[in-house]
Amino acid sequence: MSATYRIRTRTIDQVELQRIRNTVAKNWDKGRTAISRILCRRWNWRQENGLLKDMACRALLLALEKKGEIKLPARLNENFRFPRKARDIDPYDSSELRGRLSDFSSLTIRMVRFNPAEALWDHLVDNYHYLARPWIVGSYLKYIAYLGERPVACLGWGSAAWKVACRDRMIGWDSDAKQSNLHKVVNNVRFLILPWVQIEHLASKVLSTNIRSLRRDWRNFYNSPVVLLETFVDTQRFAGTCYRAANWKCIGTTQGRGKYDRLHQALSAVKAVFVYPLGQDFREALND
Repeated sequence: MSATYRIRTRTIDQVELQRIRNTVAKNWDKGRTAISRILCRRWNWRQENGLLKDMACRALLLALEKKGEIKLPARLNENFRFPRKARDIDPYDSSELRGRLSDFSSLTIRMVRFNPAEALWDHLVDNYHYLARPWIVGSYLKYIAYLGERPVACLGWGSAAWKVACRDRMIGWDSDAKQSNLHKVVNNVRFLILPWVQIEHLASKVLSTNIRSLRRDWRNFYNSPVVLLETFVDTQRFAGTCYRAANWKCIGTTQGRGKYDRLHQALSAVKAVFVYPLGQDFREALND
């Protein structure tokens, strides 16, 4: 029986797979980015702000290549993880910082996606977060928290996970409602307190403060409201204390299968699922 795949919310049957192969062959010399954009235009596959979902399409193509269904041309540009030329970053102080939050000057959180300070976020997360930088697919915003002019934390917010059983049960949506409203759920994909920073209650304060600006920035950049926040905590490493202190609720655990497992096997760590509704009517908004 010919395989049919469900990847990044798209169904790829054998007819569509052959069209993808033809598109790749016809545009081989143009590279992966051009191929993904051509496919997005054909499918009218766009974000809420109208931009093409070319990063999601590239993830789809890589998944098909991994399954042995297609062959992609070599990358034309620098690799995400190993750029050809190191980017300049703002200097930062990594000396020990201890005390209470009230001992320091005001906490500020700056959105750094699409500006030069993004290189500092990438550097700090790559070097000091146990998962390093994420592969960005879909909508994404990055923030750095500062005490005075010293960076103390990094936060990354991205598109929600497609399938989380305990979250989906809590919301009570069916597949059509989820397809229509998943863009209203935003995932805290990275949260890093820099290792030389030991300040009581800083993490929960940073989370609470960031949420206020996140709602505004997400709507401005992606033309979408934010109704629910989610995150996944590896409980073998962390207790989720800062999320609990910031009034997030633990609603269950993942099954440890990861994004692309089709064999129902535990391929990654089981994680606690925390959510933060941005309004009492969040279920209604996500089932609209």
